[in-house]
Amino acid sequence: MTQAIETVKIGLKAPQFDLPSTINMETLEENVTLESYRGRWVMVFFWPYDFTYVCPTEIIAFSDNVDKFKELGCDIVGISVDSVYTHRAWINTPRDQQGIGPINYPLASDFKKETAKAYGVLDDASGAAHRGLFIIDPEGAVRYQVVTDMNVGRSVEETLRILEALQSGGLCPVNWKKGDKTLG
Repeated sequence: MTQAIETVKIGLKAPQFDLPSTINMETLEENVTLESYRGRWVMVFFWPYDFTYVCPTEIIAFSDNVDKFKELGCDIVGISVDSVYTHRAWINTPRDQQGIGPINYPLASDFKKETAKAYGVLDDASGAAHRGLFIIDPEGAVRYQVVTDMNVGRSVEETLRILEALQSGGLCPVNWKKGDKTLG
């Protein structure tokens, strides 16, 4: 049975992290921290493992849409339990050979699985992270979270819609889109 320890709560501070990343692809010696995004929105997402089937579809889609997130003042950080060396190998492998190619945001290694556990997405049975996605506001509070089954990819379009709704400051009814009236 899968058990996750839920420690993330909407409206409260997101768990801090300081993880090896692909920021410097040559040395892999530059960590990514949540604190470095203070003052900006950040979308942090987890996936189970590199070199799998659903994961690259999401990672590539978020990378292809990174400019839309940046226009909204939001950065992206991807995290899995794979090593930073595996991340680099995956990035350096062409897409037509089961790689992901260059990515427009850092991939971080939660090799010790502490961050996945802190965010409540660690699957104890497999040791992998579930597909967790968290939108964190400029003050460091979690404003949105969704965790899906390992077999189901997330929607870039829906993530952008949620980000815009959170930034609107209003009460957003079902299917609200930027430009629609809010309820208050």
